Amino acid sequence: MLQAFKSHINTTFPKLNSNKLLLAVSGGLDSMVLLHLCKASGLNIAIAHCNFNLRGKESDADTLLVKEEADRLQITCHVEHFNTESYAADNKVSIQIAARELRYHWFDEVIKEFDYNYVLTAHHLNDDVETFIINLTRGTGLDGLSGIPKVNNTIIRPLLPFSREEIHTYALAEKIIWREDASNASDKYLRNSIRHHIIPKLEDLNPVFLDNFKRTQHHLQQSSKLIEDYTNVLFKTLVTHTDKGFSISLTKLNDFENHDAILYQLLKAFKFKDWSSVYALKDAQSGKQIFSETHRLIKHQNALLLSVNEALHSETVTVEDEAKTVSFPLGTLEFNKVEALAKLKKHIAYVDADALQYPLTIRRWQAGDNFQPFGMKGKKKLSDFFKDEKLSLPQKENSYVLTSNNRIVWVIGHRIDHRFRITKLTKQITQIVWHF
Repeated sequence: MLQAFKSHINTTFPKLNSNKLLLAVSGGLDSMVLLHLCKASGLNIAIAHCNFNLRGKESDADTLLVKEEADRLQITCHVEHFNTESYAADNKVSIQIAARELRYHWFDEVIKEFDYNYVLTAHHLNDDVETFIINLTRGTGLDGLSGIPKVNNTIIRPLLPFSREEIHTYALAEKIIWREDASNASDKYLRNSIRHHIIPKLEDLNPVFLDNFKRTQHHLQQSSKLIEDYTNVLFKTLVTHTDKGFSISLTKLNDFENHDAILYQLLKAFKFKDWSSVYALKDAQSGKQIFSETHRLIKHQNALLLSVNEALHSETVTVEDEAKTVSFPLGTLEFNKVEALAKLKKHIAYVDADALQYPLTIRRWQAGDNFQPFGMKGKKKLSDFFKDEKLSLPQKENSYVLTSNNRIVWVIGHRIDHRFRITKLTKQITQIVWHF
């Protein structure tokens, strides 16, 4: 398995060989094998371990095992303890969702603080099958059947091609120690029931079921990419820009036989849930509208007009002088006085402190906004800047700016204004960090 893992890394994720990696290690079989594979492959790794305090002494024993293994392998180990039950109650979510949100939020903090490039998790082929079946039972489209993504921003899952049996066999051969979570034996959870009963039955019916599943998954993923490419072509034909968003031509849409499917592809990124209502809007009277968590879709004559739900994005946040941390709809901005510039990253801006005029404001970008992008002599409309940056529609609609005296200081997460840059005359530097 080690050679197959190395080959997979070199072929699929060659960038992992030259970057700092953070491994999510629970102490269970899958993550302990991932740890040993990465170590044996010579990757530059550290460990991140979450203690969710859900199983008392058992959780503490998991933490102890991970720490001891990190010491034995001489690997940096980051450990965080969470009050998961309290978080779930406060946010009215399930324990599973609470643990996932806590885990990935903490991973983001660790990679930013210690300058890691990617987080590696131990999801494997059987996890992929289980997710496929769960989505199938709940009703889903092609996206839900295409499997767990190999890459999701900074999260990479290098064990997806490998089965649980391969992982277990490798662990036994290499005498790797791991801990079993007692809850994995219970059929209380849907995933466990699928793992214990449905997948073994499918393997009984066809001994090469997992191999066939991998091939099917590949075909589905290729089909999904093909549809995305086709949707991009259709977008240019069906959609036009408006002052407040986009207009979808129903006249042109109805020329296509599968107009509901096309409408779904055009709008799926905007968090609409009641798709029957979305489709019915095509034949509704002008003025009929529906809302998603972030957007409004309204019927207007022979078009559907898509715009941001202004009620969610109209708030302007004020930043007073000496403010340390300020919240806004996309996260928080942290303001620090620093002596020098560090490595430049999109979520961090460095500006001349004396150029700032307080109070600053944080707001969503508006039509007509312009600024002087860092490194340029002239001004540029923000809409043109987004086009040059090849931002997707959701990225454009959810972009915010930090302003000083009505001048854009920073298009948050993208580019500072040249007029606020650090120069030889700068006496004090303000570092602004976006935590998202």
